[in-house]
Amino acid sequence: MSRSKGDYFEDKAVEFLSSSGYSIIDRNFYAKKLGEIDIIASKDEVYHFVEVKSGDSFEAVYNITPNKLHKLLRSIEYYLKVKNLDVTYCVDAIIFAGEELEYLENITL
Repeated sequence: MSRSKGDYFEDKAVEFLSSSGYSIIDRNFYAKKLGEIDIIASKDEVYHFVEVKSGDSFEAVYNITPNKLHKLLRSIEYYLKVKNLDVTYCVDAIIFAGEELEYLENITL
């Protein structure tokens, strides 16, 4: 996904989360050599680490591979360590098929 397309869908995801009562804590947190966390939000004292994916002619959710999920979990551990946080959290995904948004909570279960 191009950076501008990624930014567009991340902005739409932030709008959705904000209108759904989430507080946006951070965006595009880069964890050394591990990757990037697209959106970090909180609601009801739970941190939500949100991966944003988009696609037109395929199911974008399939881009969240076991390897990608592993790197994301390691990035979250790094984030929590750097920020000195001990919080309840989950990993969510916001998937766009064209302009249609699907929110998947706690995808690691």
